Amino acid sequence: MELNLNQKFHNIINKIDITKKPNLFLHVCCAPCSCGVFYQLIKFFNIYIIFYNSNIDSYLEYNLRLYELKSFLQKMSYNYTIIYSDYDHFEFLDYIKDLEHEMEGGIRCTKCFELRLKKSFEIANNYIKKNNLVSYTNYMCTTLSVSPHKNAKLINEIGEKICNNGFIRYLSSDFKKEDGYLNSIKLSKELGLYRQNYCGCEFGK
Repeated sequence: MELNLNQKFHNIINKIDITKKPNLFLHVCCAPCSCGVFYQLIKFFNIYIIFYNSNIDSYLEYNLRLYELKSFLQKMSYNYTIIYSDYDHFEFLDYIKDLEHEMEGGIRCTKCFELRLKKSFEIANNYIKKNNLVSYTNYMCTTLSVSPHKNAKLINEIGEKICNNGFIRYLSSDFKKEDGYLNSIKLSKELGLYRQNYCGCEFGK
C-alpha cells in the first residue's frame, strides 16, 4: 500500500542528521499558513523562502502579506533567508488566460499551483547554481498544503513532476495533518497576524 503524504514526510525528516541540515527552498504563500508549517521544518532544514505569489490581485495585498510574513518570522525568532519576493500579476493572468470564469478549486487553481511551483523551482535552481550549492542536499516544497481548502495530493504531484530534473528533491508533505491547520489559526490569533479571507486572485475573491 502506498504511503500517505504525512508518512512520506516523516520518513524523510526522521533520517536527517540535524548537525548537517539539508537546504529547503520553501514556497510560502502567507504568514497564517507559515504558522502551521515552520515549526515542523525549522529543526531539520536550512530554510530559504521563495515568496512567489503572482496570483495575488493587487500590489497592496501582496505587500501586506509579505509584511505579515516577515513580522511572523521575526516574532518567532526564526532564522530565514528570503531569496525572492517580486510581484508580477500579469504573469499569472497570462498563465490562466481563458480560465477566469472557472470554479474555485478547479482547473484555474491547478494552473495557479503549477505556475507558482514551476517558478519556485526555477528560482531555487538558479540560486543553487549561483551560490555553489549543487553538492548539497536540496529540497523544495510549499506551505499551500496546510490549507484544508487545497488538494495536497494534487499539489505534491505537481511538485514532484517539476522537481524530476535538477538538483532539488520535492519534499512530500501534507502540513494540515497533526493539527497543522489548527495550529496556524491559533498562532495567527496569538500573534495578531492579518489572516486574509481569500486565497489571492480576483476571481476567487
